[in-house]
Amino acid sequence: MRSALHRAINGIRWYVRELTDESSYDRHIAHIREDHPAALLPTRREFERMRTDRRDKDPRQGFRCC
Repeated sequence: MRSALHRAINGIRWYVRELTDESSYDRHIAHIREDHPAALLPTRREFERMRTDRRDKDPRQGFRCC
């Protein structure tokens, strides 16, 4: 029973992280580590700033209401 509950909680957690794009930083770090191992890894704050700047330059890079 406990393992089924644990799997359900992990599934919900995964779904919410994907839905809110919370996992994008993890995917970005995995990409850098795999394809550019000598590159410096951005902090979470630096990553979010780059992402916001990229969205502001090109509105097609994500939903913007204004």
